[in-house]
Amino acid sequence: MRFATVNAGGERLYGAVMEDGFIALSRDFPGWPSLRDVVAADGFAALEAAATDLAVTHRQGDFAYEIPVPDPEKILCVGVNFPDRNAEYKDGQEAPPNMSLFPRFPRSFTGHGQPLIRPPESEKLDYEGEIAVVIGKGGRRIPEAEAYDHIAALTLCNEGTIRDWVRHAKFNVTQGKNWDRSGAIGPWLVPFSDRAQLEDVEITTRVNGDIRQQDRTSRMLFPIPRQIAYISTFTTLVPGDIIVTGTPTGAGARFDPPIFLTPGDEIEVTVDGIGTLVNGVADE
Repeated sequence: MRFATVNAGGERLYGAVMEDGFIALSRDFPGWPSLRDVVAADGFAALEAAATDLAVTHRQGDFAYEIPVPDPEKILCVGVNFPDRNAEYKDGQEAPPNMSLFPRFPRSFTGHGQPLIRPPESEKLDYEGEIAVVIGKGGRRIPEAEAYDHIAALTLCNEGTIRDWVRHAKFNVTQGKNWDRSGAIGPWLVPFSDRAQLEDVEITTRVNGDIRQQDRTSRMLFPIPRQIAYISTFTTLVPGDIIVTGTPTGAGARFDPPIFLTPGDEIEVTVDGIGTLVNGVADE
């Protein structure tokens, strides 16, 4: 079952997503104000049991998706995590010894079905399709062999980037990665129960129906268990934290000439077993 955070008539709700609509469950679980609290309580089984006997409360079109975990403490993104992506950096290094990381703020993301926002300061809005993992059981210095036990759920990310702003400084990309509503997370959370959900699945990004990015998680330079182990070495992971795990080659900046996003474009990020995240583009 899939679980989402939505806005319906100005009210934020969470619940189960069905083929014909949405079953609001948040009112039935007042002790869990948001899906972050559900994650912390390992409460997906309780939500699924409750939804089994309920009818759809909101039909498609009667609600709008928000990012699934509305108030994560941390969103950390892994950069340059596929071989072909690493080859774009012509520095002679086959693979770096450690992963590149940068933070993103929740305000920099919007939900499924909402437009990515292109700011007036730059027309170089780009896409990056990725899998995002949501931490369930927190911890510090988590061993790689135990990392999967700390994942609660999976979702998708379009890690939208203002390309020229990632080059504004010598040692970081943070300012190009955190423009309000420049990226998206969603549509929903899929509970994680089996490593097969992550170990060799295909990530595909389409722009206006054309495939731009396509690769498999089995080719990651830094597999997801290593990401969790490495990140938890220096910071304590807590329930609801999100790790955005890396994008394949094929972003618009890598075309000659570059192909950046413009209003009217539609971007789809698809992973089997999770779903498809769809967003348009609009000017601020």
